[in-house]
Amino acid sequence: MSYVGVSELLAEADRGRYAVGAFNANNMEIVQAIVEAAELERAPVIMQASQGAISYAGLDYITGLVKMAAYKATVPVALHLDHGTDFEQIVRCVRSGFSSVMYDGSKLTLEENIAVTRKVLEIARPIGVSVEAELGKIGGTEDQVHVSEKEAMFTDPEEAEYFVEQTQVESLAIAIGTAHGQYRGTPQLDFARLEKIKKLVNIPIVLHGSSGVPDDAVKRAIKLGVCKVNIDTNIREIFVSKMREVLAGKPDEIDPRKILGPARQAAVDVIRDKIRVFGSSNMA
Repeated sequence: MSYVGVSELLAEADRGRYAVGAFNANNMEIVQAIVEAAELERAPVIMQASQGAISYAGLDYITGLVKMAAYKATVPVALHLDHGTDFEQIVRCVRSGFSSVMYDGSKLTLEENIAVTRKVLEIARPIGVSVEAELGKIGGTEDQVHVSEKEAMFTDPEEAEYFVEQTQVESLAIAIGTAHGQYRGTPQLDFARLEKIKKLVNIPIVLHGSSGVPDDAVKRAIKLGVCKVNIDTNIREIFVSKMREVLAGKPDEIDPRKILGPARQAAVDVIRDKIRVFGSSNMA
């Protein structure tokens, strides 16, 4: 079994100046696609479950699927709660066997975010569960978490330094110009801000909303200290697109395996490409 914590994966990525792909797992086929892609690329991988995915599939199903995939995998696999905003939900995920959780207190005041992040660390750290926090707002929608463009704001480097000093959190998601969901236009990342934050906090940095970010920009962000890159929208896009393509060619098809199977393979191809961009191929 290759079921691991996120902190050890990110520590190695930080030293090696590559990033570990964190891919959202919404159903069995996508879980299978993530592991197959990671195996083919010999890459460590993080499977993420959002609060929406847990609500849809059920906590036990998500945990069971990922643990079974990890049990059979020969590369390191971690299970991470993405954008946890409810403390009780985080507790349930920890009890269920998640190897990492994210507390998203980005809508709170700085001191409130620090206080709840500390509570999460108190329950997670003693049993070896990694904790990611978020500072600054990332635009767009991630299941129940919505941030309008008007509300979205970049992470302040000095606040990031203070936040990490006060919490001792293991990784930090920052806002430097990315957004959740599909982009309108090309995102412009604030690399100078990223570089300053990394110098001040010196812990692994997480880039959310990365599906629409050009490959060159992602590679540059990794060179400046990003160690975990989140991908969800790109997988959803190709998965649903392939299903539509199959159904358009065979409108009378009623076997879900013949619809979902090609979608799974299309997801494998996209995930493999992302892993190569992140530089994590052959890092397992």
